[in-house]
Amino acid sequence: MSEVIPYAVRDGIAVITMHNPPVNGLGHPLRVAIMDGLEQASADAAVQAVVVIGSEKAFSGGADISEFNTPKAGMAPTLHQIIDTLEAMRKPVVAAIGGFAMGGGLELALGCHYRVAAPGAQLALPEVKLGILPGAGGTQRLPRAIGAEAALDLMVSGNPVTPERAPQGLVDEIVQGSLLDTAVGFAGKLVAEKRPLRRLRDEKPAFAGDAAAFFAAAKDRVARQSRGYPAPPKIVACVEAAVTMPFDEGRKFERARFEELVVTPESKAMRHAFFGERAIDKIPDVPKDTPTIDVKSAAIIGAGTMGGGIAMAFANAGIPVRLLDVSRDALERGIGVIRKNYAGTVEKGRLSQAEVDKRMALIQPALSYEEIRDCDLVLEAVFERMALKREVFGRLDEVMKPGAILATNTSALDVNEIAASTRRPESVLGLHFFSPANVMRLLEIVRGAKTSKPVLASAMKLSKRLRKVGIVAGVCDGFIGNRMLEEYLRQAYFLVDEGAAPQDVDRALEEWGMAMGPFAMLDMAGQDIGWAVRKRRQGDPRARRYSAWIDRVCELGRFGQKTGAGVYRYEKGDRTPQPDPEIAKLIEGYRKETGVTPRAVSAEEIVERCIFALANEGARILEEGIALRAVDIDMVYLAGYGFPVYRGGPMFYADTVGLERVLSSIERFAKGYRGECWQAAPLLAKLAAAGKTFN
Repeated sequence: MSEVIPYAVRDGIAVITMHNPPVNGLGHPLRVAIMDGLEQASADAAVQAVVVIGSEKAFSGGADISEFNTPKAGMAPTLHQIIDTLEAMRKPVVAAIGGFAMGGGLELALGCHYRVAAPGAQLALPEVKLGILPGAGGTQRLPRAIGAEAALDLMVSGNPVTPERAPQGLVDEIVQGSLLDTAVGFAGKLVAEKRPLRRLRDEKPAFAGDAAAFFAAAKDRVARQSRGYPAPPKIVACVEAAVTMPFDEGRKFERARFEELVVTPESKAMRHAFFGERAIDKIPDVPKDTPTIDVKSAAIIGAGTMGGGIAMAFANAGIPVRLLDVSRDALERGIGVIRKNYAGTVEKGRLSQAEVDKRMALIQPALSYEEIRDCDLVLEAVFERMALKREVFGRLDEVMKPGAILATNTSALDVNEIAASTRRPESVLGLHFFSPANVMRLLEIVRGAKTSKPVLASAMKLSKRLRKVGIVAGVCDGFIGNRMLEEYLRQAYFLVDEGAAPQDVDRALEEWGMAMGPFAMLDMAGQDIGWAVRKRRQGDPRARRYSAWIDRVCELGRFGQKTGAGVYRYEKGDRTPQPDPEIAKLIEGYRKETGVTPRAVSAEEIVERCIFALANEGARILEEGIALRAVDIDMVYLAGYGFPVYRGGPMFYADTVGLERVLSSIERFAKGYRGECWQAAPLLAKLAAAGKTFN
């Protein structure tokens, strides 16, 4: 922590300034400084009121994450002790909120007698997103500030609210002008008017109606909405305690629920994901001060679904983008789809028409390579054919200005081979977006053998600007995500061979927590995509073995939602998967042809085989250096594949259940149907034998 200014007096008002950049995390040194300031202000007869303030950009982001799981986290003074001290002050204490007050930061502000906030400040108790609940009195004070119903909504969602939209009672005044001047003036006014101190602990939560009926309905609603997440139901219980118990009893109840949650596997998984999103930025051999290329303009080659989505992602980030296609019809069609997508966003109230017009103006059509030569980055999003991609990159090498980044959106092809089509392989890398590219958070940044460090650092910087979770991957067929997905899908196909219906497989995995089952997912993405990959590998002795029934579905022209039928059938205008007797008949015929007698397959077996297949292949990827860390693999699956965050990712989940159990299950699977497909990754076997974990 750099300079801390614990105490200064201005016009009879003590000002305690929190200074622990970048987010004023409430680490131990800062907590000591706040407490010292409160004690000085309390003892100073010349002080009539106190202002607690951070910076214009941050009041406080809550707990200092660098202290998590260290003795400092519980060292006195704790946040509880600070809040109790300032709440008990006999002089008015005003929180001056600039930028944001999150988690413990907002709990600190709730302990103050009054709160002023800058326009647009972000106020939230987002602990639910870490699998926990506010543990410093937040569940008890917030209902007393704004009412039980509003408090419950804020804490269960964890989403921020601005002073302009905040429920009455959260903020006493919205600042016009200087935050500090307004706060000092407001404190002086409290003193002059002899306004009573508003201690939230002494107030009763505003509540209209039958509390018992409200909380019974709230428990049912939250239980339905929070499947797999343990914190939301406990937040409901804490808010009920705020309404039905005295403050101190309610706070004890809150603390007990907090301590229950913090040790759950779900909370540990969600905190793993929280730290993981920060860990993925660190590339061991790329220093922080590596020079980067400022991407002020971009070009996308290919105006199809993927190219259009990527163009939207750049426009959404304020980056001018040229969308190039050799066909005028395809280009106009692509621009039309983009316009339609934005229109849908306006209809839902997520964007104004003026904002859409601004973004559409950033997307300019192009029909020739000459029109994109001055762009800082060009990304091809053409069909997954190596010959075509090599042709495109050969043309880019001729046209693009020196220093431009040349990127491919390939989902599986060899980036090194693509880079070899140019005389500047150091400028080439993969930027693998996931569909829909303007929505999905994951961006696999594929580092070629000759990709330069500045180009790689520039891609990482760009991913943040695009609001993507950028994860570095090495070159192999499928990179991290799709290479692992193949093993997951192979097991899903084999499970159907053995007796499970496709809907059984989907149901088991969805109930376990996956956003979609594998067959519904493939129908949504397009069954023809995987089919094309399998056909590309025909004749390759290294190719993985698949069940053939899925190819027969594709041979019928059933490619999923876009054709009205895939593994499932779809009613017109309805994307709900419906089991299809025709597919059941196809599968039954395939079993007879291959001599498989169907058996009952349990949901537990479905989950184990599919999820352990992910972890086992992840171990190979980790050992080969395709992924830098196990947490990078976890973040790929959390950000791009619908893996439940409360499971922490496939590698963390394997750690949670124990690598010895994973290994023994794999050894058991190797004795069963298609057992030759099960070989434990050497790294998995090594770690299991040593009693260690991936993470």
